[in-house]
Amino acid sequence: MKKKLIGPVILSSALLLSSIPVNVLAQPIDSREVSRVQVAKEWNDKASVPFFVKERSSKKFPASSSSNAIEYMKQNQDKTGIKSPEKNLKVKSVNKDELGMTHVRFTQAVNGVPVEGSEVVAHFNKNHEIVSVNGRTNQTIVDQLVDTKAAISKQDALQAALSSVKAPQELTYEPTSELVIYPFENKNHTAYKINVNFMGEEPGNWFVFVDAKTGNVIDRYNGLMHADEHKTQTGSGLGVNGEHRKLHITRVKEPQSGTRFALADYSHESLEGIFTYDATSDWDSSNDKIYTGNSASFTSDYDRAAVDAHYNSEKVYEYYLNEHGRNSLDGEGMAINSYVHMGVDYNNAFWNGRYMAYGDGDGEFFIPLSAGLDVAAHEMTHGVITHTANLAYRNQSGALNESFADVFGALVDDSDWEMGEDIMAPAAKADGVTRLRSLSDPNSVVVSNPQRAAYGSGVYPAHMDEYYNMPLNVDNGGVHVNSSITNHAAYLIGEELGREKLGKIYYRALSVYLTSNSNFSEARQAIVQATTDLYGSGSEEVTAVNAGFDAVGIH
Repeated sequence: MKKKLIGPVILSSALLLSSIPVNVLAQPIDSREVSRVQVAKEWNDKASVPFFVKERSSKKFPASSSSNAIEYMKQNQDKTGIKSPEKNLKVKSVNKDELGMTHVRFTQAVNGVPVEGSEVVAHFNKNHEIVSVNGRTNQTIVDQLVDTKAAISKQDALQAALSSVKAPQELTYEPTSELVIYPFENKNHTAYKINVNFMGEEPGNWFVFVDAKTGNVIDRYNGLMHADEHKTQTGSGLGVNGEHRKLHITRVKEPQSGTRFALADYSHESLEGIFTYDATSDWDSSNDKIYTGNSASFTSDYDRAAVDAHYNSEKVYEYYLNEHGRNSLDGEGMAINSYVHMGVDYNNAFWNGRYMAYGDGDGEFFIPLSAGLDVAAHEMTHGVITHTANLAYRNQSGALNESFADVFGALVDDSDWEMGEDIMAPAAKADGVTRLRSLSDPNSVVVSNPQRAAYGSGVYPAHMDEYYNMPLNVDNGGVHVNSSITNHAAYLIGEELGREKLGKIYYRALSVYLTSNSNFSEARQAIVQATTDLYGSGSEEVTAVNAGFDAVGIH
């Protein structure tokens, strides 16, 4: 198996269009053939039980630590429903925030093997008192004995995973494998969770669960959310829509062509860099190089997509750093990489788990998709989500993943509450298609994909009464359609409180309270709690948040 390992890289999710224009951002590939297993998936309700415990008064501990969080849960098993927490919880992270609160995140585990989708977060105030505990637990674990020993090797499991998704020989990066407990069809399987990533006309960021006893594929889903010293200097360029852009670039010397200028930005302290690559219209990124020009001015027609990708990446980075104190997508300064000129007439942009990829559009529906600042913010936010709540990309948790990406897209590109208005081609606009989604008026946008539209009214929903009940093999259970409901709640809250407060509230909910399988109701709880932390329980901000969710029917 030949693998392709990319240079300083990051993560992505998709904006895919078929031959019929589909109004979506960050859409994974729909493939009925490889998704048959998903249709039969049945979850045992007790395998993922949500809870949210709020303490009015709690014992003070000498420190905000994982051991004291465990002690609290041992004393309060009747409230949390977690039996034997000292045996069944494994520390994932301990983080202190700007309010002085400490958040201890656990995964439920059996013999140290994590239970997929089961996370618990304990929240200490600055006085070392636990004020709330939330998450999801698998309550069937205590009733069943789970054998956590694997009977097959990781390599055998990997081969089964690769075959199940028809992966090409060349992969984008080395597949990852983790042994987990996976609840499926009323049984807790010991399984390998394998992540396989590849490019092509139908790129994939597949998560495949292979039974560690039998080697059979249990479940799978596409999570594509669709040595020289470098001295950075200032350059300029023209964007896709003609805007003049100031750029951070690097002067480089190449053996045969002499001095050139690269779209490589090393100007930000504690950030590995912001890099833009030329995909040269194909899917083979193994030989792709950082985008370079003969001068510090990038003004040719071919340059424009790269100029916008480079410029917009920096704008999104600066938003997260300045507004939320977050250094890049992982919070630790990982490099931000973008690939432009992806494919031929490719109507898509996506975050593939490592980097952003932008097609040039077909000129009929889309122009080059890197032109949209909200598109860049949407895709990069998928990377932030991966490193925070890691919302599972299907059903309501997947719709929340899409919704948070849309909300932050609208916060970074703050000119309106629409998504994708800057990437529509003239022909699309002439047909009345002026944006992809609307947070302010979801019903004003038609669901262009007929397969999806068949499950609802044909327009994007603004209320739970309009919810699209889709199977998993259609839009991963409606992640790009039902996200409009929570989008509209965010718009109503933002109109009442302003964009700055909305961003602070939503970022706190995402980074502190949400867990991988959170649904819409849990998102409301998380956002209300984040608002309470920031502004107080009786504040006008909490009133506005509750009113926003009431208005869209989320209780």
